[in-house]
Amino acid sequence: MTAAAYLPFLIQALLAAGITGGIIGASHLFGQRARHTKLKDSAYECGVPADGLVHTRFSVKFYLTALLFMLFDLEVVILVPWTFIYREFLHEKIEILGPILFFIGVLVLGLVYEIKKGALEWEK
Repeated sequence: MTAAAYLPFLIQALLAAGITGGIIGASHLFGQRARHTKLKDSAYECGVPADGLVHTRFSVKFYLTALLFMLFDLEVVILVPWTFIYREFLHEKIEILGPILFFIGVLVLGLVYEIKKGALEWEK
């Protein structure tokens, strides 16, 4: 392959690095931790000063819900591409059903465990 074939990838990588660096730099220049800002320790939400406590405590259930969402979001991220390539693997006579059934089985066991532990019950 020629170097010109890698040009789109190089452009995308440089653009991603530039945007990332710009966002991080702007955060350091204008963010709450900036030394020159007058609003250093004040909360800011949608242009309106915050009322009440700035740092409120959240229940552990919110974090548990987020972790369960990530677990089942991972499942979707793996299952959707698998459904697209399943027919190609069958055509090439590559067994792919066993590993994905094992993956789904592990996730179902995790879900059953979470249900038995009461992690999905919001009110106790």
